[in-house]
Amino acid sequence: MLKGIGASDGIGIGRVMIIAEQSLEYTPKQITDVDAELERYRGAVDKFCDNTVEQANAIRQSTGDKEAEILEGHIAIIRDPFMGGEIENLIKANQCAEAAVDQICKMFIDMFSATGDDLTMQRAADVRDIRDGVIGILLGVQEVKISDAPAGTVLVVKELTPSMTAGIKKENIVGIVTETGSQTSHSAILARALEIPAVLSVQGAVTQLSTDELVIVDGAKGDVITAPSEEQVTEYTNKREAFLRERRELESFRGKVTAGADGIEYELFCNIGTPKDATKAVEADGEGVGLFRTEFLFMDRNQLPTEDEQFDAYKQASLILKGKPLIIRTLDIGGDKEIPYLGLAKEENPFMGFRAIRYCLKNRDMFKSQIKAILRASAFGDIRIMFPLITAVEELREGKALVEEAKADLKASGIAYDENIKVGVMTETAASGVIADLLAKEADFFSIGTNDLTGYTMAADRGNSDVGYLYSPMQPSVLRMIRRIIRCAAAENIPVGMCGEAAANPMMIPLLISFGLTEFSVSAPSVLRVRKNISKWTKAEADAIAEKVMAMTTEAEITAYLETII
Repeated sequence: MLKGIGASDGIGIGRVMIIAEQSLEYTPKQITDVDAELERYRGAVDKFCDNTVEQANAIRQSTGDKEAEILEGHIAIIRDPFMGGEIENLIKANQCAEAAVDQICKMFIDMFSATGDDLTMQRAADVRDIRDGVIGILLGVQEVKISDAPAGTVLVVKELTPSMTAGIKKENIVGIVTETGSQTSHSAILARALEIPAVLSVQGAVTQLSTDELVIVDGAKGDVITAPSEEQVTEYTNKREAFLRERRELESFRGKVTAGADGIEYELFCNIGTPKDATKAVEADGEGVGLFRTEFLFMDRNQLPTEDEQFDAYKQASLILKGKPLIIRTLDIGGDKEIPYLGLAKEENPFMGFRAIRYCLKNRDMFKSQIKAILRASAFGDIRIMFPLITAVEELREGKALVEEAKADLKASGIAYDENIKVGVMTETAASGVIADLLAKEADFFSIGTNDLTGYTMAADRGNSDVGYLYSPMQPSVLRMIRRIIRCAAAENIPVGMCGEAAANPMMIPLLISFGLTEFSVSAPSVLRVRKNISKWTKAEADAIAEKVMAMTTEAEITAYLETII
């Protein structure tokens, strides 16, 4: 059996079709006819865009508009004046088109990959797909076509790109296995939209599996079962039928209030990264947005977005939500995110360095511009401001003071805004947990970022496999930190949400209910499942579970127990 990341639920039983990676090797060379090379590059971009339009139309027919937008976004990236201008500058400096595309795309790939944020890192995969597409056209390489795959096929590929996905006939593909990708990658998003079970990041899948080999793909557990016995085929066939029944049951939770078995109600929000994602939140039946990551507005460009550009984005998201809450996290950027035009200095330990609120408070004009844009947008809906990486009360006070300055400026200019806009704190460090009682006296709300909170509390980098065993929200120290933050918020009667991955973890849900969490913020595809999981528990049942868990001493003990009750 091979192990990977379960990225699209379901059970697939079928025979392997391996999609071999095509060679895009080229020999860098100096060119003499710059005009001819520019024309060759521009022709390749035009052809890439034409191909992408066709692919987007195919995806629109098979899955819908929001999935097609992933590919349409590739056109926007390659047509971006900054990216295109930098590539053409290299060609004008006598580099061949292949090398110019490769070099500039690599700069963006490295920039996005360095963020540590799953959604931002997905941009790196997009740029890789664009780079490979344009270079493939320049080299005359034929595109991979998977439209001829027979019924009952399990696709096995190193990386499933959005452009490949356009050729999938979902009635023929019963499973997908890749060597790369994560739960938030576009390959995962598209697999879920196509309702095809998928297991990603299976090391050596292309070499370990053989064409026409019978395998079982468990998209929930992340298992790829090779050479299954007749008993296993029967077992997983039954599991597949049970999964399809559950999927139909989840639809029954659409349009329902999010409530526990005892009728206690909770808010169920979505995490988004762009205004368009607000549409996905509404379509998923989310009750608002608990985290709008604003970093995307500052990337893919060569200068800071203007106040008006930011205002338009925030306003658009708010209007899409039609009065539902929109929590906007101010710029969470720093030494670990290499945005060229910011000129950020390299740091030995960027995750503990000059980032997020620290960077913003030292760049007041930029920060004030963002705050004013948020305030202006607040006239069009229920918008709230959230500061990231607060580790000291002074930072919260200084941020709130800047909000008041921005309010005064807008008032003097006769510009409307919500005078009572709420200002909250993203509690994502051990420091914020320890002083949560102090922060709760001055913040309007908390939102727990469990991804960073786990890493900072355990001093463990989730990207480091050597310490991966420490990176778990089930660690006793992390659970105690979460409980403390929630209790401190309750003591001051302010709401507290959670926007990290743990909010959607079914094993965490009874604990969070017991601790007193009031708002869950999850990815759009997780909304109905989280609503169902919340509906299973009364507060009394959750309290009994939490009492047992909080008396346990190890992560392994806690996880083993919770697995028996879910």
